[in-house]
Amino acid sequence: MLLGGVFGAAAFSDGLPANGIAAALPGSGCNIKGNISQNTGERIYHVPGQRYYEETHISHAWGERWFCSEAEARRAGWRRSRV
Repeated sequence: MLLGGVFGAAAFSDGLPANGIAAALPGSGCNIKGNISQNTGERIYHVPGQRYYEETHISHAWGERWFCSEAEARRAGWRRSRV
């Protein structure tokens, strides 16, 4: 299940966010965590099994989100965690 927009982002009248990419709802089966570094602002995604996956928490208020695939995360401008 996908949301029609991203929390905290402007949306067009068609319900999609300004970047044209919908955000996944937690619990929707989309298990890739899109996290924003509080130090650098860099957008980093974490996949299950990676070192800091379990410790990573998603805050929609900060623009963080869930992804359904790595390709979706990369299209949205996020990079894979290096650890």
